[in-house]
Amino acid sequence: MTKMIKVLKGTKDILPQEAGQWHKLEQKALEIFTKYGYREIRTPIFEATELFARGVGDTTDIVNKEMYTFEKSDRSITLRPENTAGVVRSFIENNMTRLSTPVKLWYKGPMFRYERPQAGRQRQFHQVGVEMFGIKEPAADAEVIILAVDYLKSLGLNDLEVEINSLGCPKCREEYKKRIKEVLKPEFDNLCEDCKNRYEKNPLRLLDCKVESCKEIFAKPEIQKVIQSDFICEECAQHYKDLKSYLDRLNVPYTENKLLVRGLDYYNRTVFEIKSNNLGSQNAVCGGGRYDSLVKNLGGEDTPAVGWAMGMERLNSLLPDVEPEKLDAYIVCNSPSDAFELAQELRGNGIKVEFDLANKKFTKQLEKASKVAKYALILGEDEIRSNKVAVKNLATSEQISVDRDDVTNHIG
Repeated sequence: MTKMIKVLKGTKDILPQEAGQWHKLEQKALEIFTKYGYREIRTPIFEATELFARGVGDTTDIVNKEMYTFEKSDRSITLRPENTAGVVRSFIENNMTRLSTPVKLWYKGPMFRYERPQAGRQRQFHQVGVEMFGIKEPAADAEVIILAVDYLKSLGLNDLEVEINSLGCPKCREEYKKRIKEVLKPEFDNLCEDCKNRYEKNPLRLLDCKVESCKEIFAKPEIQKVIQSDFICEECAQHYKDLKSYLDRLNVPYTENKLLVRGLDYYNRTVFEIKSNNLGSQNAVCGGGRYDSLVKNLGGEDTPAVGWAMGMERLNSLLPDVEPEKLDAYIVCNSPSDAFELAQELRGNGIKVEFDLANKKFTKQLEKASKVAKYALILGEDEIRSNKVAVKNLATSEQISVDRDDVTNHIG
């Protein structure tokens, strides 16, 4: 017996009965994002490895541990682990700086990271996200946060918690990094291996550690005193203050979290996460922030930018199942050619309709119709001779005979 080939670990088939849920996420994204003036962009699934090394950051777990990278024709190519770098690359390459600002883009699609699969997290996963270019003012930060909340609420996720923080600019952040290193130096030997590596390369990433022993270290009063200090410069502090003012004015509740740094190197000033307490469990469903230096770092003009991404698998896990949409009608007939002809007529009028290609017995066809359609269109010998169709409402069992040309008017 030939051995069955199974789906690879960390990947998952999206089956027909699940597709309706994905359609809902995508349709709501198009609907809500369009209201805010965002247009969809579709970038390649693989890019030059250098794009992510320079864009995401060579100190991140994504670049160091999780990328799917391969060589082809002496070039290093990587399946995209996230899409901000790809969108920025496209923004630069297609000279979108000539467009009037702000340039507002949104995307959806698969991403790839080699990590331990778990609930809501796969090695091939999907994200929906937005990016805004050209606005340095905090109103842009506020808009993308409010857009995310609006989108989540449109999906029925209302119990939301917005967490925000400011990482400051590169100049004021350097002093903060120095203070973090100083206060953690006596604990260096007790840090996990990842944190020991981050200590020199990117001390802020220490605060993002999920290892319990490191969390205990960061919770010590003398370390918390540094973490909770106001290190950002006057200009960054004003930017942060104005952001909070916008959120307050628009009645968007939020909490400030000094440990929030996000896992990517390109963020500056505003960072945020949105969590859902839906179904009694807290889940981070959105993360993002400002990345004013990324466009320049990837070879473009100095352009401020802000955006976010959401994991679509995580969103799906929080939403109730969508009932599969039924066909408008199912044709019950023992003459395949007549059934086929009627089906094509109705499809031409926008009716979703099927018939039994295997030409089973009437009773079997009616049984199938009751499961998959709103109406049964019964086409027996008498109906065929008289150019009529018996239309049966499968919810009420009411049945009427109508002219064949008038069937469309009796379905709905």
